[in-house]
Amino acid sequence: MSPAQPASHIRVLYTGGTIGMQATASGLAPAGGFEARMQARLDASGLQTAAWSFREMQPLIDSANMSPAYWQQLREAVRQAVDSDGCDAVLVLHGTDTLAYSAAALSFQLIGLPAPVVFTGSMLPAGVAHSDAWENLEGALGLLTQGMEPGVWLHFHGQSMLPTRCAKVRSSGRDAFAPLHRDHSAAVAGKLPAQLHYQQPKALARVAALPLVPGFDPAWISALVATGVQGLVLECYGSGTGPGDDAAFLSALREARDQGVVMVAVTQCQQGGVVFDVYEAGSRLRNAGVVAGGGMTREAAFGKLHGLLGIGLEADDVAYLLEVDLCGELTGLRR
Repeated sequence: MSPAQPASHIRVLYTGGTIGMQATASGLAPAGGFEARMQARLDASGLQTAAWSFREMQPLIDSANMSPAYWQQLREAVRQAVDSDGCDAVLVLHGTDTLAYSAAALSFQLIGLPAPVVFTGSMLPAGVAHSDAWENLEGALGLLTQGMEPGVWLHFHGQSMLPTRCAKVRSSGRDAFAPLHRDHSAAVAGKLPAQLHYQQPKALARVAALPLVPGFDPAWISALVATGVQGLVLECYGSGTGPGDDAAFLSALREARDQGVVMVAVTQCQQGGVVFDVYEAGSRLRNAGVVAGGGMTREAAFGKLHGLLGIGLEADDVAYLLEVDLCGELTGLRR
């Protein structure tokens, strides 16, 4: 890990989101022109920051419309800022609904980047009463100006978090994001494929997530396999259990594995993690081909599958690397 260095040129990437939304007849909607508003605010506040430049991503979106294809646009915008434009830090302004997903996904798509990338946003638009927009934006700019370690971070309400270990935990209030108290998994050792480096091309992958619920129909797994899905995040009960007495359920999992689908189990609980051999019901999932996700969050597992499948690895290699700590998703520590 490279030491933290004060930023000299910060690239601000604005994707839309609540922070810059304007009122319309149909409700709040993404709006352009945020660069001028940001400059006016910083001029009025007198906050001393590193030099910054602004890029408005296209299209501007409500983050509920975020997609893996947009993640690739962001990855390329970050790469261009650092490799071509001389920036040594990046600030991404993003809507909060999928903020944790995007920050986690980009953690796996920007491995090796020699600069920090901070994601932030706000729960209320800039300019409205009691908005948290400027607090979060200025806080993130200040941290980058002082210097942060390379890698992807999520900054919100005065707290900087590892994106692969946190989530949006509240739909209102200023402290909407928090680290999840997940287990620190005993990750296996492994050499990272060269294709994971941020400068290497990444392809889109087809990844889904399914929560287990009482009465879960195995046909749902089969239907997903039929769509050509490559990876599946299976949200299990407790320490990684599911309906292990349901022969059709286990058969559907084995069929998915045989079709090359990589499946990883995460816990539905806010604390703890997946350890299959605690219960027989968990062991049966492992025997059916599901990989234990340890303390990974749903957001981290989803982003990790996208990152690994997007570089063209075979299913067995992806399954192995799911148990290798890449961005602190298993241990809470950066490599």
